[in-house]
Amino acid sequence: MVATGRPPAEPGAGVVIPPTFTSTYVVGTDLRYARAGNPTWTAFEDVLGALEGGEALLYSSGMAAASAALTLVPHGATIVAPAGAYNGVDTVLREGETAGRWLVRWVDVSDADAVAAAIPGAALVWLESPTNPLLQVADLAAAAEVAQRECAVVVVDNTFATPLLQRPLELGADIVLHSATKYLSGHSDVILGALVTRDARLHAALLSARTLGGAIPGPMEAWLATRGIRTLAVRFDRACSNAAILAARLGDLAGVSRVRYPGFGAMISIELAGDAESADAVCAAPSLISNSTSLGGVETQWERRRAIPNEPVTTPETLVRISVGIEDVEDIWTDIVTALAAAGS
Repeated sequence: MVATGRPPAEPGAGVVIPPTFTSTYVVGTDLRYARAGNPTWTAFEDVLGALEGGEALLYSSGMAAASAALTLVPHGATIVAPAGAYNGVDTVLREGETAGRWLVRWVDVSDADAVAAAIPGAALVWLESPTNPLLQVADLAAAAEVAQRECAVVVVDNTFATPLLQRPLELGADIVLHSATKYLSGHSDVILGALVTRDARLHAALLSARTLGGAIPGPMEAWLATRGIRTLAVRFDRACSNAAILAARLGDLAGVSRVRYPGFGAMISIELAGDAESADAVCAAPSLISNSTSLGGVETQWERRRAIPNEPVTTPETLVRISVGIEDVEDIWTDIVTALAAAGS
């Protein structure tokens, strides 16, 4: 990820590809209009494609990427999806079902048998692993094996695990989705999404959806994301190490009734004793941890997820999702303990 997506190593040349600000190109190549492509996007796509083992496409947001993937679903077809998917995707799927666009079979993705039973007859299988925010883990290889037999397309949201911990294309998935806003960019300063596939037909369809739908990234955002992804390994290693330490301690902390941690990654969800109001008070109490939406930045963030509009009812009222950052782990721990004590008093 450090060496990929750079310009040719020529004497006097820059070692990074600069942002290209243009809306059009001089005639003479396949690229005429900037809605169809930009070399700044390509640099990021080269890096992510190498990490995931496929060809990547960058979009204006994670939901733009998700929407592009959903254009593959024929009208009236069936989608298998997590019960308690990320709330943006959950909302789009429910609204689409209400409008008669598709049918949805909701499953517990941690139950491999239930997932397998839901796939026959479906056109698309949408998986998160770990899920957001319940942190359930799916057997991706088992689901993909059934989907391949049934000719269903498998989309895996790999935002939480990143390609450093999990490469879904190698497990049989057809498309990998990222909210590149999160760990890939890593600094809470851009909104971007990405899809990766090895299938040329799917790549062409997803590229067409981006070009015709206009869900293109800005060159500055793409440049920032490329700069960010080059430090993914060191950032994510520190965040994962911190998360493992915190997860081991949180279960013994007064006021925490349940810890959800899949054993890897930098995300933890905790359920607090008490009610939604007391959980909000805990979230508002820290001096270091940011009480804010989103995740994957260098700073630790947390939030009560049911406070977010359209959050699925499968999310408990007092669940607090923690995106563990790269601060000193003892500073994070002190802030958690202090916040719980302050709210309790």
